[in-house]
Amino acid sequence: MGDMWTGERVRLRGVEPEDWEGFRDLARNTHDVRDADMVEPPRSAEGFRSWTAERARRPPGGEVFRLVIEVLADGAFAGSVTVGETDSRAGRFRTGIEVSRAHRRRGYAAEATELVLTYMFAEQRHHKCEVEVYAFNDASLALYRRLGFVEEGRLRQHEFFAGTHHDVVLLGITAAEYWATHPRPSVR
Repeated sequence: MGDMWTGERVRLRGVEPEDWEGFRDLARNTHDVRDADMVEPPRSAEGFRSWTAERARRPPGGEVFRLVIEVLADGAFAGSVTVGETDSRAGRFRTGIEVSRAHRRRGYAAEATELVLTYMFAEQRHHKCEVEVYAFNDASLALYRRLGFVEEGRLRQHEFFAGTHHDVVLLGITAAEYWATHPRPSVR
């Protein structure tokens, strides 16, 4: 395939100002937000518009970036994938993903994660990807394990929300582990 940002089902692209409604919709369900992050007070429509517009103005790439997951079949906003906490000396980075309820269980999260891993391992020379997942988030734990991530540890009672402390599971995959099950991109 000629575009390393396009898979069989989804395409990763930069954030556009008009994506604000998709990001607003991702933030509407408390349980979904809690699976990925901390619950915050509701943001106004203008707050989402300005937040999204600011991200759309950022230059592509860098040490921290967010891409939109777009469904190939209809161009719909399905969620986003992030890269952050990069350490170029050690060759590590972290990733995370959010997929809207309407687009779950279709392979979009797995494919978007694979596209990011291919880019970071093949083009940015990173050696390892790490993720942190709340221990109660069975769907995300299953996704990352299916992709070849290995549990590396657990931070016990690490985060506080919903009235109690929760464990965080640390998972990782090295470039060698990833390439053992995925083809490297071609130069042509």
